Amino acid sequence: MSAGAVVSVILAIGGAAMFSSVHKIDEGHTAVYYRGGALLTATSGPGFHLMLPFITTYKSVQTTLQTDEVKNVPCGTSGGVMIYFDRIEVVNYLIPSAVYGIVRNYTVDYDKALIFNKVHHELNQFCSVHSLQEVYIGLFAQIDENLKLTLQADLTNMAPGLIIQAVRLTKPNIPESIRRNYELMETERTKLLVAAQTQKVVEKEAETERKRALIEAEKIAQVSEIKFGQKVMEKQTEKKISEIEDGAFVARQRAKADAQFYTAQRAAEANKMKLTPEYLQVMKYKAIAANSKIYFGSEIPRMFLDSRSTSKPTELLLEDFLNTD
Repeated sequence: MSAGAVVSVILAIGGAAMFSSVHKIDEGHTAVYYRGGALLTATSGPGFHLMLPFITTYKSVQTTLQTDEVKNVPCGTSGGVMIYFDRIEVVNYLIPSAVYGIVRNYTVDYDKALIFNKVHHELNQFCSVHSLQEVYIGLFAQIDENLKLTLQADLTNMAPGLIIQAVRLTKPNIPESIRRNYELMETERTKLLVAAQTQKVVEKEAETERKRALIEAEKIAQVSEIKFGQKVMEKQTEKKISEIEDGAFVARQRAKADAQFYTAQRAAEANKMKLTPEYLQVMKYKAIAANSKIYFGSEIPRMFLDSRSTSKPTELLLEDFLNTD
């Protein structure tokens, strides 16, 4: 064999060794190494790394959020009915620092032992103590949360660092005859709910109508009260106006009476001031002058004197007239 051929073989072997020693780890993964089948303690993060060619091998373990699907899980209820869950999804992630411990104890396929098998076990444990009614309807909404808490409690003890984020599961498949009965029950239940809702609507409408009538009655009562108050105020105003008018009338009458009294009083005082001897003498002569009978002769004085016994003289008549005034 020529030297060139030997060199070519050596270069080929060296290239293959170099190629097999360089490996790449993707983001979100951690590499574990095996040498002669034994797990090495060293781990590697994302990037390019070197290892001994043909002797050391590696496995990439995902440490980001991943979803494991467990399919067609059988479950026997406490009543002996076998049902099946088509798909159960377990969302989980592995902490990078816990990769070595979990792989050492459960291999890189740790999810088979810690998730798949545990889901079967825990779900059967749940179904075995509950009836079909509870599993299919009554407690179905609680199964996912209960399964999550149960799995996480076991993983905290068995595999610290493996975190269950969420559990989702489909409605279980039940025997066809039972399913039809449940459909009939659901139909009747729906009718009952519709009837109940209809009754609530009717009651609500009646309550609304009652409240509307009550509000209308209160409004009418308030309006009547306001109108009554207005009438009372109007009557009170009319009364006050009447009292003011009566007071004004009384004041006018009093002022008029006072004026008449004052006029009469002043007239009396004026007449009293007129009753002087001179004024009386003048009035006497005016009365004599106004008499239509005239007497002549020497007997006139005596005639007047004799007539005193039979009739009042003119002077006395004049005095009486003045006194009446």
